Amino acid sequence: MKNTILITGASSGIGAATAQLFLNKGWNVIATMRKPEETTFVNSDQLLVTRLDVLDLESIQNAIDQGINKFGKLDVLLNNAGYGAYGVLESFSREQIIRQFNTNVIGLIDVTKAVLPHFRKNKSGIIINISSIGGKMTFPLGTLYHGTKFAVEGISEALSFEVEQFGAQVKIVEPGAIATDFGGRSLDFSNDESMVEYQHITQQVLIGMPQFFKDASPASVVAEVIFEAATDGKQQLRYTAGDDAKAIIAQHAQQDDATFMGGMKTLFGI
Repeated sequence: MKNTILITGASSGIGAATAQLFLNKGWNVIATMRKPEETTFVNSDQLLVTRLDVLDLESIQNAIDQGINKFGKLDVLLNNAGYGAYGVLESFSREQIIRQFNTNVIGLIDVTKAVLPHFRKNKSGIIINISSIGGKMTFPLGTLYHGTKFAVEGISEALSFEVEQFGAQVKIVEPGAIATDFGGRSLDFSNDESMVEYQHITQQVLIGMPQFFKDASPASVVAEVIFEAATDGKQQLRYTAGDDAKAIIAQHAQQDDATFMGGMKTLFGI
């Protein structure tokens, strides 16, 4: 029987590239998204495209049930759905703050929790959570986004102890800059120009961020690392995706906080 992966946020970017790679490798793929009617995937017996909104518990369970009914079982869950809220903390509404954590953290927990009984019954399964280099270090104005990715790191590491009790694994993939629509629909930017104290840092970050993305890796690079994590059979928790990610994480590990953050200030001119 072919292995099966369920992917959240599979409509574009990393999720879509990963779905296509696993299909090419002969896997069954449950490609989930909020608007499956807009899918660009070609029909295949190996593919189920279905609705899953990580904020909607019923849609989560329905997608899992449909996938199991079609393919028999799930072998890998890829928690990929998410977006970045960037900007001045004071300028965000409480609703925006809650949406960021509900999508990137609570949604990930809800999907994982819904899959765990199936993995426990099968005494196997791999949960792969998309974190970021932003789960290990921070950029200015990323209070909310980095808060969620630091949370994903801690959730994943601690959960790995639990699922090992029945033969399952948790793995974390940490991409750097990826050429996706993160700067478009996957970005929620907030600023309030009346708060003059923040305008210098806001402008400098807006000027500096495109530089960071200019050498961004294609989403296919992350997809390849996800496939490695799903199939390498290793007891390895973290996987870094992209040369920039490897360089930044290595640099962060070698420097104390003041030195690293000082370099970040210099980089952005703040």
